Amino acid sequence: MYKVGDKIVYPMHGAGVVKKIEEKEIFDKKQLYYQVEIASEGMEILIPVDKAEEVGVRNIVTHHEIEEMVQVLKEPMDQMISNWTKRYQENMDQLKTGNILHVAKVVRNLTLMDRKKGLSSGEKKMLTSAKNFLISEMILVDGKSKKEADTIIEDTVAE
Repeated sequence: MYKVGDKIVYPMHGAGVVKKIEEKEIFDKKQLYYQVEIASEGMEILIPVDKAEEVGVRNIVTHHEIEEMVQVLKEPMDQMISNWTKRYQENMDQLKTGNILHVAKVVRNLTLMDRKKGLSSGEKKMLTSAKNFLISEMILVDGKSKKEADTIIEDTVAE
């Protein structure tokens, strides 16, 4: 069980800090929730304590893993599926893992694709969400500002 002040990651939302652990009654069911403030967004989310592991909540990465993420951003674009629906689903599956290296691949691939031919509105939204995920961990691990982290990501993605 995490405690107040712990830095954790919630897949699809990013890294944040546990602000409170409290019992709430939602839909006529009382249970404990982590109240987590997401670093890149400033928004707060509630995560049921007894479901945290099941939904993939994990500790934040180390500085070394941030360096590995930056290396992934430097790599060339993967061969992309031309079918938009399949490509979107494949990228969504990668994001749902909450693995920073998988998310970095999605960011890299979508950024390079956007630079070449543009993205659909759905993929643009996915790219923004994935970048915010990476930014949130960079904020908590390396003390970067949101703007600094965003600049590092943009400048690192290989041409």
